Amino acid sequence: MPDTPRPPNPDAFRAPTGTHDVLSPESSRWSGLIAAFARRAERFGYGLAITPVFEHLEVFRRVGAGTDVVRKEMYTFTDAGERELALRPEGTAPVVRAFVEHRPTPPWKAWYVAPHFRYERPQRGRYRQHHQLGVEAIGVDDPDLDVEVVDLAHGFFTDIGLSDVRLRLNSMGDEESRPAYRAALRSYLLDHADGLGGDFVERVEASPLRVLDSKRSDWREIIERAPQITEYLSDAAQNSFERVQRGLDALAIPYELDPRLVRGFDYYTGTTFEFTVEDLDAAQDAIGGGGRYDRLAEEMGGPAAPGIGFGIGIERLLLAADAQGVVGSRVQRPDAFVVDALGGLEAVRVVHELRSLGLRADRSYGGRSVKAQWRQADRSDARFGVMLGADEASRGAVAVKNLDTGDQTEVDRDEVAAWIETRLETPHDA
Repeated sequence: MPDTPRPPNPDAFRAPTGTHDVLSPESSRWSGLIAAFARRAERFGYGLAITPVFEHLEVFRRVGAGTDVVRKEMYTFTDAGERELALRPEGTAPVVRAFVEHRPTPPWKAWYVAPHFRYERPQRGRYRQHHQLGVEAIGVDDPDLDVEVVDLAHGFFTDIGLSDVRLRLNSMGDEESRPAYRAALRSYLLDHADGLGGDFVERVEASPLRVLDSKRSDWREIIERAPQITEYLSDAAQNSFERVQRGLDALAIPYELDPRLVRGFDYYTGTTFEFTVEDLDAAQDAIGGGGRYDRLAEEMGGPAAPGIGFGIGIERLLLAADAQGVVGSRVQRPDAFVVDALGGLEAVRVVHELRSLGLRADRSYGGRSVKAQWRQADRSDARFGVMLGADEASRGAVAVKNLDTGDQTEVDRDEVAAWIETRLETPHDA
């Protein structure tokens, strides 16, 4: 007897939990953000880097085996060749891996836009597949470069109209200052661990700096009284951090010193920073951040190549934009809609000519009636309707109707594309 077919899973043809589709017109906001970021990054000398969606698992183990991202949230799998792989959970490690592999001449300055994957509880603006814009500058240890990277991000928020963005700034110290601070912090946290549970002790033992990043309300009082890393900075680390502050002051970029600020990965050294907005929930108010990672390339087997970068979450950024009423959809009106009463290939040629001149042009398909085509032209919100009729064709002309005013005129067939272009408020690139 054949097996009874299983009933279809009602969720099988829906986006998986923690993911979402982005369709027009919402997608036009995404393309606008990406274009604005690309323009600014390229003005700063950053070129686009595209890396694989998945990497060898070891690439991400380098970012911090004690972090929740690596221990609990990565999507990992073994392929048919028995290789351990992981979907990209963050943006820096893949770009550094690409630097180590291809050895571009430093300083190498790259920007990216990419999906990232983390198995975590979905929340408003936080998805298991989320998307980031980011930059990485690799090969130079110079606090002025830190200032440049912060300036790039800060100016991008201004470019898209976002206001009231707060910049929090800290230093994670250098190899001379971090061991002493880590030891002092670990000792303090363990001395005050009574009543905070086994998870607290486990996190302290794995990475005491990670505890400072916790949002646990029952840990907050202990964290607030913990030693501050700025009390342990070496002279070199302190001088570098002060230089960053002077650079930001020179550019009139406001910031707040936050000695509790640590980023979510163990590779950070030196300058760390985070951008927040009050329009989001207090516990999840960050829209982006980053910092310096001076040994990550070496840990991947590459040359000594200090780096700095940041990531900006697109979904989080759009939530902040919604709260402030900026970054609207950018779906633009068609310039022309061709209404075809002739049949044949004339409509194909006319639409092609309009588009070749750089105009946004559309038409109806499926042999619809002229009346139905005009209704579609009105729904499209096109500026002009181009009527291909037998009477006009006999005179080598077409009828062009201004769909805003209703005015109609006859235009020479060979001149219709140029005629429409000269009457548009904003010309297009061919």
